[in-house]
Amino acid sequence: MMIGDGVEDEEKWLSAGITGLQQNAFYMHRALDSNNLRDALKYSAQMLSELRTSKLSPQKYYQLYMRAFDELRKLEMFFKEETRRGCSIIDLYELVQHAGNILPRLYLLCTVGSVYIKSKEAPAKDVLKDLVEMCRGIQNPVRGLFLRSYLSQVSRDKLPDIGSEYEGDADTVNEAVEFVLQNFTEMNKLWVRMQHQGPAREKEKREKERSELRDLVGKNLHVLSQIEGVDLDMYKDIVLPRVLEQVVNCKDEIAQCYLMDCIIQVFPDEYHLQTLEILLGAFPQLQPSVDIKTVLSRLMERLSNYAASSTEVLPEFLQVEAFSKLNNAIGKVIEAQVDMPILGAVTLYSSLLTFTLHVHPDRLDYADQVLGACVKKLSSNGKLDDRRATKQIVALLSAPLEKYNDIVTVLKLSNYPHVMEYLDNETNKVMASVIIQSIMKNNTHISTAEKVEALFELIKGLIKDLDGTLHDEVDEDDFKEEQNSVARLIQMLHNDDPEEMFKVICTVRKYILTGGPKRLPFTVPPLVFSSLKLIRQLQGPDQGSDENPFGEEGATSPKKIFQLLNQTIEILYGVPAPELALRLYLQCAEAANDCDLEPVAYEFFTQAYILYEEEISDSRAQVTAIHLIIGTLQRMHVFGVENRDTLTHKATGYSAKLLKKPDQCRAVYACSHLFWVDDQDNMKDGERVLLCLKRALRIANAAQQMSNATRGSTGSVTLFVEILNKYLYFFEKGNPQINVAAIQSLIELITTEMQSDTNTTDPAADAFLASTMRYIQFQKQKGGAVGEKYEPIKV
Repeated sequence: MMIGDGVEDEEKWLSAGITGLQQNAFYMHRALDSNNLRDALKYSAQMLSELRTSKLSPQKYYQLYMRAFDELRKLEMFFKEETRRGCSIIDLYELVQHAGNILPRLYLLCTVGSVYIKSKEAPAKDVLKDLVEMCRGIQNPVRGLFLRSYLSQVSRDKLPDIGSEYEGDADTVNEAVEFVLQNFTEMNKLWVRMQHQGPAREKEKREKERSELRDLVGKNLHVLSQIEGVDLDMYKDIVLPRVLEQVVNCKDEIAQCYLMDCIIQVFPDEYHLQTLEILLGAFPQLQPSVDIKTVLSRLMERLSNYAASSTEVLPEFLQVEAFSKLNNAIGKVIEAQVDMPILGAVTLYSSLLTFTLHVHPDRLDYADQVLGACVKKLSSNGKLDDRRATKQIVALLSAPLEKYNDIVTVLKLSNYPHVMEYLDNETNKVMASVIIQSIMKNNTHISTAEKVEALFELIKGLIKDLDGTLHDEVDEDDFKEEQNSVARLIQMLHNDDPEEMFKVICTVRKYILTGGPKRLPFTVPPLVFSSLKLIRQLQGPDQGSDENPFGEEGATSPKKIFQLLNQTIEILYGVPAPELALRLYLQCAEAANDCDLEPVAYEFFTQAYILYEEEISDSRAQVTAIHLIIGTLQRMHVFGVENRDTLTHKATGYSAKLLKKPDQCRAVYACSHLFWVDDQDNMKDGERVLLCLKRALRIANAAQQMSNATRGSTGSVTLFVEILNKYLYFFEKGNPQINVAAIQSLIELITTEMQSDTNTTDPAADAFLASTMRYIQFQKQKGGAVGEKYEPIKV
């Protein structure tokens, strides 16, 4: 009765097979126990007949085979005992051949054959030759593979190898190798034949089954690799050519891919290196569908690791010209496989580059050659739209960075930027970020304009929009992070030679000016500060004229750099980024002050004032700007009386014109510091300090009246307390115009205001005033000149 298809049915067949096998094994054991050879052979043959089934998948068949294998071990022990009891092994060898069916007969023959070799009554090579020939009787792929696997298993420790107890004459190693090769060849033929049996619709199922059986075939190569007598010469002249001949001639994709990988994995690295030409010669002959990139990549990986294992082996690589051979082989494979996807080609070049970097780190020409070949392949492919291939290119480009930890070395690879051109914009930016991170991590010193130019060509994906990509498509946070990394990079560029450093600055400027309005606010400031660092390095007393404040053209000088800075900061107008430009102008003015370049400093202040008047309209931005202007101007010592008066007058004028009264008040009292600079006696004008403070008081008063008119309360006294603190500051500094009477009247004014019905209670103002009063009290108790000075003030 036919049992239907399906997993359940297969389970039933397996179960029936196991039952039959166990039943016959039971009778076989009984015969073994009573030393009944005839019955033992009868029941063992019946037991092995269960392996004749064609209904099981390889996985299920393996379960049945393993049970039979265990029983055969017991039978082998019995045969050994029989020979000890005087039974002739030759008669036994003849006797088992009377079994009715060929499959049980051959299993029994292999089992007795194992005992026969051990008895040494015949040379091992003769018995093995007989067995391997006899096994041709089974041509069913699954049954044949398991039978030959059994033969391989029982014979592996009985091969006539060097040093083995079964070693015969000088030629015996050849016989051992011949036996394994013959068994391997026949097994591979059976394994390949599976592909062509059954209907086309079951192709996937067959491939899965073949995958389950592949290790049975591969084990033969492992056995070959374990034969002591297989030295390099034998491997080169016999083993490898014979194995490759079988691999190439079988013309089967699955077999070729698996067996090539097996060869690479089981034989020693030293052998691969010495037979590279033979091994690589087989690759272009493989089927076009074979995944050569993976196999070849594994070979290169193994050789790379071998090279890394000891410096002593490196001369071998040079001797056999490993790089040249691998490079030629990859070229031939790519040429032969016209349909090879770009991913495959890039993966091969990536592996070859990794190999080169490990084995020949000093040969940059080799690395560049690989990149050049990759460029050639990419150029013939057109646009790259495979994400995996793109990822592989990133790996290819990252390898030299990781190996050398030095972008300066990588910049010597002329084809490196050409490979980057094939990345899409997004990946180009990722790669540029990887390059910058490498520079940061290794603190790489990039010191010449030429190197900077090459580097900025590589990272141009971050510096400007490629192919007119719209900025809207970019994530804002990512964009900021990218631009901040470029800014950090600019800060790292340095050369102790001013001439060369100036060239570096000019090169960076050329690139960042192409970045567009979104990038300039990130990249201009580091360029400005880098230039200012160079100016401080140069600091000279050269003077410019009022007509040309930036001085003459010529060798690198502070004036020449200031001129460049002026032009650079002007570009921020178009962004527009007036507040940033103003800050940078003030930084430049301060640097010009340190160089004693009055005309230059005045020019920068003029530019800052023009920006303030024409571009900065937001009231909050104006407040910030005016305090920056006052703070910078206060530190300037280079100006003559006329220039200083002009700039100071302007600053106080701007302060009084701020929109909100409290802002006006604070800016005006801040201006008082412009007329009293501690370490400069010619800049101590007590009257003008007092004028500023009185003006601030008037504005504070007006602010209160305004608040009263609009809100019905005078608001906080904070401004008055702040002005009181300024009075105390200048009082301590010895300004003769700030006397006790002025301070006293201000304290009284504040006290009156706080007691007024219209005053708003403000805990912060109260605390501020209390703190100020405590300070006055503290100063009074100090004694000495300070205590004496503060004594008249009544708190």
